[in-house]
Amino acid sequence: MKYSVIIPCYNESENLKKLVSNLKKFPNKHDVEFILVENGSTDNSKEVIKKLKLDEKRIKVVYVAKNKGYGYGIIQGLKKATGNYVGWIHADLQFEPIEFVKAFEYLNTNNFPEDVFIKGKRTKRPIIDKLFTIGMSLYESIILHEKLWDINGQPTLMSKEFFDSWKNPPFDFSLDLYSYYLAKKKKLKIYRFKVIQHKRENGKSSWNNGLKARIKLVKRVINYSKNLKKNYLLNECK
Repeated sequence: MKYSVIIPCYNESENLKKLVSNLKKFPNKHDVEFILVENGSTDNSKEVIKKLKLDEKRIKVVYVAKNKGYGYGIIQGLKKATGNYVGWIHADLQFEPIEFVKAFEYLNTNNFPEDVFIKGKRTKRPIIDKLFTIGMSLYESIILHEKLWDINGQPTLMSKEFFDSWKNPPFDFSLDLYSYYLAKKKKLKIYRFKVIQHKRENGKSSWNNGLKARIKLVKRVINYSKNLKKNYLLNECK
């Protein structure tokens, strides 16, 4: 069974060397391709990637000319994916790529079901982050009438067939909500596993860098979620 892991990279030049080093150490017993998406960075990420010695059989690169959002970068990588199962993880190393092994082993143990949606559940986080997650989870669950928890947990993995069924996915951070909600509506089996979220060692988050940035993100996700249920029903009727 083949897996494709998409890693969107936006202004992560300080983390790329260690990230690639970790990917090269990934267990060879798993048939996996890693697709780095240079997501229109404004730093020197593109130059750093080109200087790194990549194992092109396992580590591929997609270049996005202009940043159009976190979700857009992931989608461009997913379109290039050749795996039976596809997913994504952040490039900032707060979540280690090796965490995907837990998802792969679950699939192997359960004879590789297609109707499954796998997502990490974050642990060992600061209190303020936990409160933020609780608030957003409760809000989205009430608005969308589906039990949704730790919506932005990483990593994420699903069948390629499920991705191919998507219609008009969002280009921003709402992609995590969209995919999770859609999996619920399609009645996929949701499998969650605990993942340690590490502190960011290098660089600066493009969204989690202060109260104003958090409020801006919350407003954007809330506005999107208000129309998500309606848009889902419209798309299903086409």
